[in-house]
Formats: sequence, structure tokens, C-alpha cells
Amino acid sequence: MATTATTTSILTPHHNRRESSPGNQNGFISFKASSKIPIMPSNVNSSTSIRASMLADKTSKSVEIDCNREICRLCELGNLKSAMDLLHNSKKSQLESSTYCSILQLCADNKSLQDGKKVHSVISSNGVDVNGVLGCKLVFMYVTCGDLREGRRVFDGIPNEDVFLWSLLMNHYAKVGDFRESITLFKQMHDLGIDANSYSFSCVLKCFGALGSLVGGEQAHGYLLKLGFDSHNAVGNALISFYAKCRQIETADKVFDDLSDRDVISWNSIISGNITNGLAEEGLEIFSEMQFLAVKMNLATMVCVLPACAETGRLFLGRALHGYGIKACYGREITLNNTLVNMYSKCVCLDAAVQVFERMGERTVVSWTSMMAGYAREGKLSSAIKLFHEMEAEGVKPDLFTVTSILHACASNRSLEYGKNVHDYVRRNELQTNLFVTNALMEMYAKCGSMADAQLVFDEMLVRDIVSWNTMIGGFSKNCLPNDALSLFIKMQSELKPNAVSMACVLPACSCLSALERGREIHGNVLRNGFSSDHYVNNSLVDMYVKCGALEVARLLFNMMPVKDLVSWTVMIAGYGMHGCGKDAIAVFNEMHCSGIKPDGVSFVAVLYACSHSGLVDEGWRLFNIMRNDYKIEPELEHYACMVDLLARAGHLTKAYKFIEMMPVEPDSTIWGALLCGCRIHRDVKLAEKVAERVFELEPENTGYYVLLANIYSEAEKWEEVNKLRKRIGRLGLRKNPGCSWIEIKSKYHIFISGDRSHPQTKRIESFLKKVKTRMKEEKYLPNKRYALINAGDMEKEEALCGHSEKLAMAFGILSLPPGKTIRVTKNLRVCGDCHEMAKFMSKMVGREIVLRDSNRFHHFEHGRCSCKGYW
Repeated sequence: MATTATTTSILTPHHNRRESSPGNQNGFISFKASSKIPIMPSNVNSSTSIRASMLADKTSKSVEIDCNREICRLCELGNLKSAMDLLHNSKKSQLESSTYCSILQLCADNKSLQDGKKVHSVISSNGVDVNGVLGCKLVFMYVTCGDLREGRRVFDGIPNEDVFLWSLLMNHYAKVGDFRESITLFKQMHDLGIDANSYSFSCVLKCFGALGSLVGGEQAHGYLLKLGFDSHNAVGNALISFYAKCRQIETADKVFDDLSDRDVISWNSIISGNITNGLAEEGLEIFSEMQFLAVKMNLATMVCVLPACAETGRLFLGRALHGYGIKACYGREITLNNTLVNMYSKCVCLDAAVQVFERMGERTVVSWTSMMAGYAREGKLSSAIKLFHEMEAEGVKPDLFTVTSILHACASNRSLEYGKNVHDYVRRNELQTNLFVTNALMEMYAKCGSMADAQLVFDEMLVRDIVSWNTMIGGFSKNCLPNDALSLFIKMQSELKPNAVSMACVLPACSCLSALERGREIHGNVLRNGFSSDHYVNNSLVDMYVKCGALEVARLLFNMMPVKDLVSWTVMIAGYGMHGCGKDAIAVFNEMHCSGIKPDGVSFVAVLYACSHSGLVDEGWRLFNIMRNDYKIEPELEHYACMVDLLARAGHLTKAYKFIEMMPVEPDSTIWGALLCGCRIHRDVKLAEKVAERVFELEPENTGYYVLLANIYSEAEKWEEVNKLRKRIGRLGLRKNPGCSWIEIKSKYHIFISGDRSHPQTKRIESFLKKVKTRMKEEKYLPNKRYALINAGDMEKEEALCGHSEKLAMAFGILSLPPGKTIRVTKNLRVCGDCHEMAKFMSKMVGREIVLRDSNRFHHFEHGRCSCKGYW
């Protein structure tokens, strides 16, 4: 047999190869008699027998030595099968501990757990003591072959003071993500008095970094300094990485500076640490220093630096690194190509990203996701969706990041249809239980304006985190559903503690409703929970106070802000504009400029709006020209609309019309609508008819413009034209939004609709309004019946005027609130002229300030005067 022949050849002693011929019988080793050694006769004397016995013992000992030597030789050759065969065919007494160690090492090298377990079985059945080196080798075999549990069992069963083995187990626990167990082993090792080495320090620092445990890592740092390992390169690199992960980048920089021996890993660690901590510029500066010192970069260096190129827009450097990578033969590395795709797409060089992607020989899910994100970033959502389907067709399964990325793209592009397609994919693949996916779905629906779908996703969630609640609250606020936002915020507090983002999400709902009392409650919550230093919360609070009519409080809070960004200044400018304080708005705008904050297009919209609502025509023109000439901001439709409104309110209707005709962009309904409002203020019926037709062409289903023209006809008492317009509205199936006003009293909202008499205190309110009307007549304040907008007698017109919703709300506020308390009313439409006059009179009559917020602006009525000064 071939096996027998092989065994014979192996076991023949080299010095006696010609004299003996071994054989294998029934698994036991035997030797044939040599022709040169005579066979002993049966009647030999005792001395001869003793010599023969000694010769047999010597031969047996030689076989044992050769068996161990041959197994070790086979292990050195990597012949695991033959070594295992010989191990099984050898006697217990023939095998030495070192032989077991050699074959266990080969099992580990070959990752052959099955053979390793067989060797362990032989060791156990032979009763061999596994303490010492053999025990260490067994542990090494198990953990190397992936059976960490069995390796730990063996480890716990042997006394061991070898730091290498402790470090080995620590490292493998870290590899499988069990960082806490790795740290526990490190502490046990320390308690046993076993000094750590550079390998164990590097490992435990990696674990502390992964867990973000700054205190634990600092204690390990102190320990290694005590043992003198701070000069070890590997330990220094681990410290840099640890401090960077714990966001202690200054300490990481100090460790790097103190390193006497820096290798490429040291440089990569500090570059990556700066970049991941949001210090891309600093990371690139360190990279430049690395190049200056002629430290040769590797693949990891490029993968670290390219994201910084993307973040800072350094396309030139990114291209240079791409070229270096190709010359260094890294062109086929997937990690590099994925990073290149991401860099090119973020640097608005989509063609280059596509070229890299298409040339990739192998693509991972990261490759596809990066390319999809690039398309989405450029607004090419259809291409991103197409790539998503191609990815599926090629058998690459999208991961959670892919799904959430494509949902974010749908949200950014307001693509509800594509978003619903992705939602179908989520259902088919049963991903709706994943928290990240469901949160992304809600965000997509909220940004696309479909809060009903977002609510369905939210209701079906088994587990919700703070992001889930904030997404829904913010979605309701942004989609003009403030009551839903506030209700959900209240519900949230019974299940979860709100954070700063929650406050920033719910405050716009208070702004929308002018819910000052509720806003103050939330402000108190902000102060109690230490969110007052949050920049976004402060901006939201200023905006809330502005839109709730508490302008002085808003300015006080604005002045207290330690840091003001462009949003802060713009909110304050817009706030002054809403309240008719145009000169104050311009003063804040100038103050912003002096502070070094550069205004953007939105800032100019805010200040031009302020000029428009304060009649500051010359200042408005000056700022419009500054925007174009000094800041090189090309005017958009919003800026042109502000200028038309500015001219129209000031009575320059012809100039406004010519301005529209000379605009380099096509005017939209907002621009023509601004001119139409000016026609109503200055009662230019002829121009109003001309402008209205333009508006109707652009927005034939917007009821507001038809009502505006009807008001113009009514005020001019052209009742025939009013009737024609009403018939036209009827044919189109349009419905006018009813006038609605509300007032907040003790955190409860009281809503009034024009002509509605269902409120419990209607009689009391009507009685008060009659007294006001009588006093107005006595003091020669006659109602302006042209605001009644009906073709009827004077008595009917006066009754219609008394039923306007803002009058009802103001009267209720005066009757319900304590003396001296400001009356704050909000209306969904523009306040009518008669209500405006009556509000002025009531403020004088009762000696109270009345703050009325309509769809255009704020009116502060006090001592018989209004802050708008007629510009409303």
C-alpha cells in the first residue's frame, strides 16, 4: 500500500537504512530482521539476552524520537494531513508536548478548526497536561480559528502569566466588537500583577476609543506612562486614535507632537483625527507637512485625505491624489475608488465620479450608494433611482445606509412619487422595523408635505426614539399644522424627555399660532433643561417672540445671544419689518454688516420687505442697488416682488407696472398680486382690472385674487362687476376662505369666524361692540361702510361690519383679560379698514394695547394710533 510505503520510508533510521526495512502492521510500527544480524537461537545464555533487551530498548527510543521529529518536519512543510495521520498512528508515550504544539500551530495557520479539535481530543484522551506552553498554543489555535468561546474556556482553565496570551484574547474580543470584555480582561490581567505590553495597551486604547470612554482611556494612558511605554510607536499611534475618537483633538495633537518616532500610521492617525473632528483644513495642513518631510503616503493616507478634499472643495488636490494612486498601483483598490466617487461628486464634478464608478472592476454597496448620493446631490433624482434598481438587478443588496440615503434624496427633491416607490421596497424587504429607515421615511413624507403618510409610519412604529418624535413635530410645524405639532409635543413629554432639537421643532408652531403663553412655557422648559446655549433654539425663540408680537422681548433675547449667525440677524430684521419698524430693520442690517456677517439673498428680502411696510421708498431702492452692485447678488422673484410692493404701497402704481415690464425674469402671480394690492389701497380700478387678468392667467384657481378684485369693485361700489365676478367664481367651483380670528387666553384658544354667533359669550360680545359703535358715533368716528363689501343699506352694512371676526376676538379679549393686559389677536386674512379703525378707537376707549397680527403684518394699536401708519 502507498501509505505503508510512505511510512516505511519515513521511519527508516538514516544510519541503518540498508540494514533494516520497517513495516506497518495493523497500525503498529515493526521492523524486519536484517540479513546481516543473525537470529538468536533459543538456547542463548542470559548475558546475551540482556544485551538483546538493551538493543530493543534503544531501538524503541529511536523510533519515538523519529516519530516526534517527523511530525514536526511535516508541520514545517505544511503537510497537515500527513502530520494528522502520523499523530493518530502514534502511541501516547511516543509524543512530546512540543509535537502537539507544532501541529496545533499548523492548524491555526490553516484555520483548520476541525483538525485542531481532533488534536485537542488526542491530547485529552492521552491525559497530557495542558498547562504552560501547550495550553497557550491550544488557546491560540482556537481564537485564531474563530472559536473564541472554546479558546476562552481553555484559557480560564489554565494558570497563565503570559501577557501575549492575554493580549491575544483581548484583541480577538475587540475584533468581534466585544470591547467591554476586552477591557475586562485587561483589568483582570492588571489585578493579577501581569504587566501589560505595547500590544495590550494598543488594544485596550482601541476599545476605550470605540466606546468613547475618555476616563478609562486616560487611566490607561497614566498606567502606560508609569511602565514607560509612551515612547513606543504603536502605543503612541493608539493614543492619537483614542483621543481623536473621544473628540479630544488637542490632546491627540500633543501626543503626536511628543512622538519621537513617527511612521506613516502616526501621520494617518492625526490627519484622520482632525478631519473626523470637523477640522478638515487642519487635517490638510498636517498632510502638507507630511509631504514636506518626505514621509511616503500609503493607501490609508489617501483614503483619509480625500474626504477632506471633498469637504473643502479642493478638487485640484483630489485630482492629484487620484493620479498618485494610479501611479502607486492602487487604481483597483475598492476603498480608494469609493472615496474618489464621493470626492468628485461632492466637488460638483459628477462626470469624473461617473468615470471612476464605471471603470471599477468590482463594486460594493458603498460604491453604489456613493454614486447615488452624487446624483441626488446634483438634483438628478431619476438617475439615482435608476442606479438603485440597477444595483438590485446586479444582485448587490442595498444596506440601510443606501435606503436612508435614497430617502433623503427624495426628501431634498420633494419627490413624493419616488419616495413612495422606495417605501414599497422597504415593505417588500421588511425593513420597516428598522428605526433609521422609518425615521428617514417620516422625514421624506414630511418634506414632501404628506403628513398623513408620515403619521401612518409613526403610528406603526414599535419603537420610537427622540429623532422620531422630533421629525413628526417639526413636520407638523413646517406644514402649517401647528396644533398637531403642539399636541404631539405634549404627548411626547409623557413618554420621552425632549431635547434641544425638540424645542427648535415645536417653537415654530407657537410662532404660527401667535401662541405667546405656550411659547413662554416652552422658553421656561428651555431654561430649566439647560438648552439656552443652543444656537438653533435661541434663533427659534427670537422668531417665536417676534411672531407672537413681543418684539421687545425678542430684541432683548437677541442682544443676549453670545453668537449671532446670519439666521439670527435675518430673523431680527424680518421681525422689525413685520411690525412696521422699517428704520430699526435697516439699523440692524447695518449692524450686521459692521459685525462682519455678509448678507445673503434672504437677508435682502427681509430688509426690502421692511422698507415696503414702512413706506421707505428711497432706502428700499438704495438697498436693492447695494445688493446687485456691491454684493453681486442677482435679484430673484422675491426681491422683485418686494420692490413692486414697495412702489405700489407708496402709490407709484405706474412706476411699479413699468418696473414689472422691464424685469429680466418672467413675473409670477406674487409680483402681479403685489401690484393688485396696491391698486386696492389707492383705488385704481382700471389698472386693477388689467393686472387681475394677468394674475388669473397665472393662478386661475387661487380664490384670493378673485376676492381681492371683488373687494376693489365693492369699495368702488361697482356692484354689477362684483356680481359678474361672483358668478365667475361659482362657475370655477372656487370657495372663499372665511375670515377667522383667534385669541389665546390661559393657554386656551378662542376662535371666531365672521358672522358666526355660536360662541358662548356672543351676546356679551355684541353688547360691548354696540357700546363701542355708539361711542364712536358720539365722537364722530363713523364706520366706513365701503368695507362692508355688500350691496345693501347702511343698517345692513353696519351689521355686517360688526360681525367681522377680528372685532369679535378683540372684544372678547377686552372682556376676558384683566385690566392692563395686552390684547393679542391673530387673523388668517388681511384686516379690513373698518376693523382697523375700530381697533384704534377701542385701544383709546379702554386704555389697552391691542396687537393684531393679520396675514401681512402686525398692527400695534395704542392711544388711538396704529404702528403701521397707514402702510398695510
